[in-house]
Amino acid sequence: MDLRYIRNNIHIKEEDQQRIKNFHVLIGGCGIGSYIAECLLRMGFENLTIADGDVVELTNLNRQNYTNKDIGVKKVIALRDRLYAINPKANITVFPEFINQDNLHEIDLNFKVAINALDFSSDIPFVFDQYMAKRNIPVVHPYNLGWAGFLTVLPPEGLNLQSLEKAHQTFELNVGKFIVDSLKAKDIETKWFEEFLAEYGKIALSSPPPQLSIGLYLVAGMVSQVVFNLATTKPIKFFPDSYYLSIMR
Repeated sequence: MDLRYIRNNIHIKEEDQQRIKNFHVLIGGCGIGSYIAECLLRMGFENLTIADGDVVELTNLNRQNYTNKDIGVKKVIALRDRLYAINPKANITVFPEFINQDNLHEIDLNFKVAINALDFSSDIPFVFDQYMAKRNIPVVHPYNLGWAGFLTVLPPEGLNLQSLEKAHQTFELNVGKFIVDSLKAKDIETKWFEEFLAEYGKIALSSPPPQLSIGLYLVAGMVSQVVFNLATTKPIKFFPDSYYLSIMR
């Protein structure tokens, strides 16, 4: 095994380590995607495409994988430089634009899984999912819940997130309702998250969901495991099933 990954030994078999090295992953959105990219890279995923047109702001630094010196820099550029500082031999492709209906076709589709960490301020995340489904590419949807992480995986064929009941004015609250219902079906305590959603509902039309670094660390690890399982043909759960990890009890 490559010396860089020798401490992965036992956890990851040598043949799987080689397999993930050549498994190309697209990360759409470099907010939540910033720590996911680093977690994947440190595991051994050396072929990553990162896409985002946003720049680093001071308000990102409570949770995202950037530092004060990155403020004002395109997220994909700052993240690329950090990833290369970790592994200069990695293959990091950047797409420094906000993804939209017109430029999706410009992204190199030589990847096996897409991570949709795009903001739900428009219908672009749905367009992204539809585009990947037509190309038989599964899509991982991660969510930073503050004190918890949640994700679901969309198969190329089957239900997608547009199937969620639009009971609220913002899609984030629809996702929140879906998460609560999913957890309750598994007898998982949801009181703390329901209280958060009630408070967030008061400001949802004017503010993106508040998030913590803790939730981002948790969901980055979860996404990395799911992508690892996809790369090594191990079983995973698909939407409407889901994954959840929390430090709240």
